[in-house]
Amino acid sequence: MAQVLLRGGTVIDGSGAPPSVADVLLDGDLIAAVGESVIPDAADAAVFDATGLTVMPGLIDTHTHVTLGEPASNDELFFHRQPALAALLAGFNLGKVLRAGVTSIMDVDGLFNIGPALREAVAAGIVEGPHMKSGLYALMTAVGGTAGRMIPDEGTAGYAEVTRNRDEMVAATRRQIKEGADLIKIHVTGSVPTRRGELQVWTPDELRTVVDTAHDLQTPVVAHCRNATSTRDAARAGVDIIYHASYMDEEALEAVVESGAILGPVFTFLANLADFGPKAGATPSAQDVFRDEIENTGAMVRRAYDAGVTLICGSESGFIITPCGHWHAREMQIFVDVLGLTPLEAITCGTLNGAVAMGEKDLTGTIEAGKRADVLVIDGDPARDITVLGDKSRLRRLFWQGRDVDLDRPWPRRSPLPGERVMPWAETPLTWDLAYR
Repeated sequence: MAQVLLRGGTVIDGSGAPPSVADVLLDGDLIAAVGESVIPDAADAAVFDATGLTVMPGLIDTHTHVTLGEPASNDELFFHRQPALAALLAGFNLGKVLRAGVTSIMDVDGLFNIGPALREAVAAGIVEGPHMKSGLYALMTAVGGTAGRMIPDEGTAGYAEVTRNRDEMVAATRRQIKEGADLIKIHVTGSVPTRRGELQVWTPDELRTVVDTAHDLQTPVVAHCRNATSTRDAARAGVDIIYHASYMDEEALEAVVESGAILGPVFTFLANLADFGPKAGATPSAQDVFRDEIENTGAMVRRAYDAGVTLICGSESGFIITPCGHWHAREMQIFVDVLGLTPLEAITCGTLNGAVAMGEKDLTGTIEAGKRADVLVIDGDPARDITVLGDKSRLRRLFWQGRDVDLDRPWPRRSPLPGERVMPWAETPLTWDLAYR
């Protein structure tokens, strides 16, 4: 690839440093130089005038589910997905993620064993998409995850793998790593039909069993924690990344700070329902529940940040409420609006901190010489208005590993797949009174 010089743009380097006007030279798949009056050493270098534009690192979304096919319900997800079609659809959706300015993702769990295969297809140039770190099934106990009774008592279904005892937990962890998982995910809380909210469904000893097994094989562990005790016990067990950390209390906060765990609150799914729910057919009660969770969790997450905990941005993209390619930048906006971070601080959470979470701090996440050439050129100033990062029309250039991604193509569209959606016979019971009165 020829050298590319981005001349005179306002550089937000991702480190939290103030923006500065500078040239950025890309040479192949790396950033070769950043500074004033950079001169390419290749006669055929392409020069792009970035004056008045923002040059910054590609976004890193640390919580996606690109293999799920954007389901509208757990019924669709668990009973209306076939391996071959799910894999093809995942590749289709992954390209949209890249074209939204996301150059790296963590796909934390998904269907079948699609994730690692998709990661390898991207690396080999077969599928267009961001760099990936991928999990396989989320590990659960028989009590289940967010799908309640749809979770089986054993085996796999949807995104879940049920482990019934510590021997099975060890075996599943080792097998997933052998099959290519970059991370192991534990669903520490789950929904029980007779209980309100999510309950902790793993014991501290069970958590330590998985964490120790994965760490022995040099593999990080991430955890879904939607209450205070699960966050506390996950941190104490040595989990590397804690997602959600819902309703975190003082004891849980102390455990997170002491453990050094990374926090990914993943507010975007909740905020989409809370703010735009009626447009998607959500009920007012669902809006109230999710708005309450954001408000009650946000204050403690801010305290964790002030105490030095690393925060990362994740969108939960892959559901009908968070379709791929649309909401990857919103978490940064929520960090500004709810947590009170500055836009530059939020951008660091969505770039450099994401690289830390992926174990790729030396490869990407900032605009500096020697890093991978994952670079965005934006029409606007996200240091003043973070929302411009969510507007794909403001994206002027996108470089993924030095490759200039074509942004002028029509946005990908498709028709429904046979059997993909659950079609109700009606929205309300057809009673005699409804028919005749």
